[in-house]
Amino acid sequence: MKKIFKFIIVLLLAFAAKIVVHRYQPRIVMVTGSVGKTSTKDAIAAVFAARFFVRKSEKSFNSEFGVPFTILGVGNPWSNPFSWFRIVKSSLELFMLPNHYPNMLVLEVGADRPGDLARILRFATPDMVVVTRLPEIPVHVEAYASPEAVREEEFSPAYALSAGAPLIISADDPYACDSASRTPARVISYGMADDAHVRLSGIDFYEEKGKVKGMRAQVSIQGKQGEIIIKDSVGKTQILPAAAALATALAFEIPYSKALKALETYDPPPGRGRLLNGKNNSVIIDDSYNASPAAVEEALATLKIFPHASRRIAILGDMLELGRHSVIEHERIAALVGNSADVIVTVGIRARAFGIVPNGAEVMQFDNSRTAVAAFPAFVREGDVILVKGSQSIRTERIVEALLSDPADASKLVRQEKKWKQKL
Repeated sequence: MKKIFKFIIVLLLAFAAKIVVHRYQPRIVMVTGSVGKTSTKDAIAAVFAARFFVRKSEKSFNSEFGVPFTILGVGNPWSNPFSWFRIVKSSLELFMLPNHYPNMLVLEVGADRPGDLARILRFATPDMVVVTRLPEIPVHVEAYASPEAVREEEFSPAYALSAGAPLIISADDPYACDSASRTPARVISYGMADDAHVRLSGIDFYEEKGKVKGMRAQVSIQGKQGEIIIKDSVGKTQILPAAAALATALAFEIPYSKALKALETYDPPPGRGRLLNGKNNSVIIDDSYNASPAAVEEALATLKIFPHASRRIAILGDMLELGRHSVIEHERIAALVGNSADVIVTVGIRARAFGIVPNGAEVMQFDNSRTAVAAFPAFVREGDVILVKGSQSIRTERIVEALLSDPADASKLVRQEKKWKQKL
């Protein structure tokens, strides 16, 4: 019965979203890929706000529920019947009354199961598609026949583009480049490759008064030079969303200087490499939103070279939804952990593999985030740099919260809504 009810709700939401898109004819930018979608969507919205009336997906609402919520301009009602009534009311007002509706929608789209993106494309056709990254072993691969099937679905919005429409891809991603060559779209690339239209170089930490405050990189577009500075988050992956946003600006002929200026308003989303002040004057790299092999690998690379650290601590939870690839991917990442951290803290059964090859690092292991919260904070010393990362269900944001020097900073963490906090 519950499945039938969900099916009906999804159909009604899709129908309402399709009517709204047909009536108001907004331009639609779809952001797809395995990693970095939310950061990229936020950076693009910041750049487009300089020219358009923009609405973007809230947080990571990228499903067959979340995308219609964005189109209709409503929040997640969870299980509140009064909130669902407000959604019906808002939809009717959009259908029947004049509205000042956005002329640009920046929609994050994601796939947990085969066919998810096809269902979204039935009610929203993109005018531009941005593909972030299609790694060797994508997240949610356990629900698909193969990693190739995941990559194909994540790239599929690009096939819905009309001839000559802009397709933004990473020049450093061989899967995206190969797939893009099979479309009639106008391809604009970003990344560190020499032939990238938006070319990055000199990616490094951004410091103020001897403390790491973010990331910086040099950027070149059509012979023009500039600098990207992203504050409050660290990792090469924090620069890439800004580069993708500059590529979208190039496609819409937004002046380079104006696009760079607009990026100053971009605030990286919670749980994606965010820098936070920890107990005993430590530094927290809060990467607790989710974990896939590619994302964990990038996070460890950042921790390994993070400057001014007395100890580098990696708190790593299970990487879930990998299916038959789980064991080999946990073992592969294990070979990297000991070379990146002085202390390895594992959370979950699968994550125990991360402590197998410590390479001299101290190892601490916990069954879940609650036991880690109870035991680990007393271990923190001045000058520690602490990376916290794990799949969503491991709830490693609880560990980040326990490590904060200022409890008020909990508002900067992921999954702080009442409904999430109530979950086990």
